[in-house]
Amino acid sequence: MIWRVLVGLVATVGLSAPLAAFEISAREAILIDETTDTILYQKNADVPTEPSSMTKLMTVYLLFEKLASGTLALDDALPVSEKAWRKGGSKMFVEVGDSVMVEDLLRGIVVQSGNDASIVVAEGLSGSEGAFGELMTQRARELGMNDSTFRNSSGWPEEGHVTTVSDLALLASRTIRDFPQYYHYYAETEFTYNDIRQTNRNPLLYSGVGADGLKTGYTRAAGYGLTASAVRGDRRLILAVNGFESSTARARESQAIIEWGFREYDSFNLLGSGDEVGTARVWLGDSDTVPLVLADDLIVTLPRATRDSLGARIVYEGPVPAPIEKGQEIARLVIEAPGVETIDKPLLAGSDVGKPSILLRMATVLGYLIFGDMGAL
Repeated sequence: MIWRVLVGLVATVGLSAPLAAFEISAREAILIDETTDTILYQKNADVPTEPSSMTKLMTVYLLFEKLASGTLALDDALPVSEKAWRKGGSKMFVEVGDSVMVEDLLRGIVVQSGNDASIVVAEGLSGSEGAFGELMTQRARELGMNDSTFRNSSGWPEEGHVTTVSDLALLASRTIRDFPQYYHYYAETEFTYNDIRQTNRNPLLYSGVGADGLKTGYTRAAGYGLTASAVRGDRRLILAVNGFESSTARARESQAIIEWGFREYDSFNLLGSGDEVGTARVWLGDSDTVPLVLADDLIVTLPRATRDSLGARIVYEGPVPAPIEKGQEIARLVIEAPGVETIDKPLLAGSDVGKPSILLRMATVLGYLIFGDMGAL
């Protein structure tokens, strides 16, 4: 049978007022609390969209991988082709025939959004931009970006070159987690190359919201976009938006939704790894119950208004037959609050439970046959 046990984790009290909705004029948007991987807001988050220069997040991710593996160094130099030199749009202003240090190219992509620098990296790593686009797509799939297809390294408009804001947010998260030693480049606000000083186009870096990256984008078809990250205390929010009608709207509304996310939501450390949450009944064991513990710390992100409306229950199919091994998953902890997606976490056996002697097992079975229910078991 299925047992549902109420847990005294947090009291379930009266419903709180629902969280006020947030409006944003972006065509696509997603806001995620990266610490707990909780979606705070989404709008057309899985609809294909042109990533424009936010494509360069994938270009830089592959560059970071090469640096981290040691197959490329920051002081290595890559040659500038005529294709890279001639490319229009945002430019680092590299010169054809020159060889440019990787660290300069990295800053030229991240800070100056250089299409020319992106092509230099693509050709240096894969021989051609087309081959690099195939590598970008393959790696994106491996990261779980299943709705992304890249045709080039810069985000220049090209048929079939698409992603989603969900995928961009995932890529931002992986960049931050996978390459902490290089992520700081995304926070740089200016870079000078070839005697030309350019500033970072990310408006949130200058807004005081705690932003430390990542990348803007714009094409006529895509509109104005931004993939950004901001940190306050031990919380990090990741925002991916696209389809704003102006850079002013992008700056103003992106800041507003970041502020909203920090203000209206908070992360709560409810239980620690190994904490006993409750017990499960055991059938034919040398103990009548087994303690249930969490495998990991239970940290949840919730609207502040719903903190006192949490309800939790243990769900398992039981009684659980012995023997039971410590660490065996035998139940689920289900946590619910008004207007919040249900949280479902595995619960593990906190100790071993062996089988009792044959006489005790016989007595238990006989008691069940006579009395039906397991009684005190």
